[in-house]
Amino acid sequence: MIESDILQPVVALAIWTMVMWVWMYATRIPAMSKAPEIDTANLVGGTGKDLDAVLPASVQWKAHNYNHLHEQPTIFYAVALVLALVGQGDGMNALLAWIYVGLRVIHSVIQATANKVLVRFVLFALSSLVLITLIFHAAITVFDIHL
Repeated sequence: MIESDILQPVVALAIWTMVMWVWMYATRIPAMSKAPEIDTANLVGGTGKDLDAVLPASVQWKAHNYNHLHEQPTIFYAVALVLALVGQGDGMNALLAWIYVGLRVIHSVIQATANKVLVRFVLFALSSLVLITLIFHAAITVFDIHL
C-alpha cells in the first residue's frame, strides 16, 4: 500500500465534490418542481445548461460549481497521485495540496452563495498557482531535473 500524506487532500476534495452534488440537487430539484416551464414527469433530454434560462441563477450557481469541480481538479488528482507514486507526496507537497483543496472549497462556497466574480477569480488564480507548483514539483522528480 502506498502511504502518502497527499492522498488525504485528494480524498477530501472528492468528498467536497459530493457535498456540492448534494447541495446542487437539494436546491435544484425543488426549484425544478416549482418552475411552471418544466414538466418533470415528461421531461426528456436536455442538459443542465438548458436550465439556466428557467431556474433562478442562485440555484444554478451550485450546478456550475459542481461542473467546475470536474475541470481543473482532475489535473490536481492526477498530479497528486503521481507525487504519491514517486514518493514525493509528503511535506511541502502535501501542504500545497491542502492549500489547493482549501482554496477550491472557499471558491465553491463563494460561487454557490454570493457568486462575486472578482473574488472567485482571485481564488481560482491562487489555486492555479498552487497547482502549477505541484506540477513543477512532479516534473522535477519524473523528469529527473537537477536544479
